[in-house]
Amino acid sequence: MTQHPGGRPARRTTPATLLLLLSVLLALSSLSSLAAPGAATPAAAAEGDPSVTLSKKEAGKGGEITVKGTGWRSEALLMLLICGRSTPERGVIGSTNSCANADGRAVTTDKKGAFSKKLPVAEPPEPCPCVVHVATVTGEQALADAVFMVAGHATAPLPPRSEEGRLAVLATTRLEGGSSLLTWFGAPPARQLVFTVGNLGTEPVEDPVFEIGTAHGVYAPQWEERQWRGTVAPGGKARIELPVELSAGAHGDYQVSLRYGTKVLAEQPWGVGRPWGVTLFWVLLCLVVPAAVFRIGMAVVDKVRPRPAGTVARHAHRTRAPATNAPAHTGADTAPATLPWFTQDSAPSKNRRSAPSENRPPPTTKGHV
Repeated sequence: MTQHPGGRPARRTTPATLLLLLSVLLALSSLSSLAAPGAATPAAAAEGDPSVTLSKKEAGKGGEITVKGTGWRSEALLMLLICGRSTPERGVIGSTNSCANADGRAVTTDKKGAFSKKLPVAEPPEPCPCVVHVATVTGEQALADAVFMVAGHATAPLPPRSEEGRLAVLATTRLEGGSSLLTWFGAPPARQLVFTVGNLGTEPVEDPVFEIGTAHGVYAPQWEERQWRGTVAPGGKARIELPVELSAGAHGDYQVSLRYGTKVLAEQPWGVGRPWGVTLFWVLLCLVVPAAVFRIGMAVVDKVRPRPAGTVARHAHRTRAPATNAPAHTGADTAPATLPWFTQDSAPSKNRRSAPSENRPPPTTKGHV
């Protein structure tokens, strides 16, 4: 009888314990579901496209605005420009030639990909509509535009889209070719810009004229026309190679841009090595020329310096080469050469032989008077 009361409570507490555990699990799952959207929000923000905001939407020349951005690469170098003939939807028509490059600013993003920079207001070379154009300088290309109005600046409608050309780049552009030995000594570096274009229009494009732009650092590209001979049919594609050449002695990081009409089709970075042959030439020149001048100067000094008496004769005697067929000299003959102060008159009388003189009295003999 006493066992039943002891067993019943045990059976009653088991379902209660299970219910308690189920409630705890349900609570934990609900908390995790609530926390999931909040945890995904920063990731989505981090993976978003670069954005730009302005402190003012309109300002006159000589003013100043603050440009802020988020969603950029960490510690990326950016270029800030005010550009005309541009909208965020169509971009900067005419590339940076439509921008006030002289009044641009550079900024580096922080570790979170954000930045804040003051930008002076300047009038771009093209009429408005205008934008504040922000783009990366090195690395992977990224850009963003924000609508801005330069007060007092001229305005004009944008050109129709049909005037921007009907060709589009279908594949990644690349630079082909290599440097020669002359390039190592300062010759102009040259490459071939290779790309594939497709005709998106309804009419064929015959002998299109492209523009190749080369830019160094934050400067605007210098454009040169390159015509390609051929026809691209509607819906067709073509592989095009255009020559690219830099100035003599160029080195560093360059940006090659391809433009057709007023539309920039592609951009390609180009790292050019330093012409070390020129440096080697100047180093050798700085070593050889002073050495030659020094030797010439020493020869002149040796020629014009005064010498003591008798030095020239002895010098000439030392420099005169002995004759190969000259007979061997005895000790008496070589004495004057080795001992210049020793003369024949000062030699002992026993070493001298003289001819008998006629005035010398004959020797006396025994028995003669």
